[in-house]
Amino acid sequence: MTPTQVGLLTGVVLGTAAAFGGFGAFLVVLLFGAVGLVVGRVLEGKLDLSQLTGRDRG
Repeated sequence: MTPTQVGLLTGVVLGTAAAFGGFGAFLVVLLFGAVGLVVGRVLEGKLDLSQLTGRDRG
């Protein structure tokens, strides 16, 4: 399992645990899933946040 998949799965599980039931919970799970996906992509090295922040590494 890649870090991206682990991040997405973790975000979905945490979102489900944080808000169980209803449309609001769906939105919270979607948000947590997206955050988990982004974190996983950063850890995997497939997303460089320095482009978004204007900072260069090294």
